[in-house]
Amino acid sequence: MAAFEEVVTEKGETERFLRLHPKLAPIKVAVFPLVNKAGMPELARKVFDSMKKRFHCFYDDGGAIGRRYRRQDEAGTPYCVTVDGQSLEDNTVTVRYRDSREQPRVAIPDLAPFVAEKLEGAKSSVV
Repeated sequence: MAAFEEVVTEKGETERFLRLHPKLAPIKVAVFPLVNKAGMPELARKVFDSMKKRFHCFYDDGGAIGRRYRRQDEAGTPYCVTVDGQSLEDNTVTVRYRDSREQPRVAIPDLAPFVAEKLEGAKSSVV
């Protein structure tokens, strides 16, 4: 229970997080297309298929992107990968980290090593 947090946003909405240490999270990476058109789902599936060879992953294309992020926050997933319009142009994706909300862009060929490095160096914020 110490890993479960509820935060009230500036808009007055309650967001729930399962702030598990990334090594303990049952799902390490979730992959989303930003929208279900313009080639994004196909590229997102390719990214998902390559990542699931190395990590426990989840693919989600249902509902608004914010809701997909919140579902994964509640499940304790530390990394969410979003395929968007820029991904189709330059072969990069956005990686959102659950705890800090940082969102760096990472080249798709570098994605698995990037996540592996983050998992290896992960520090626990929960005792």
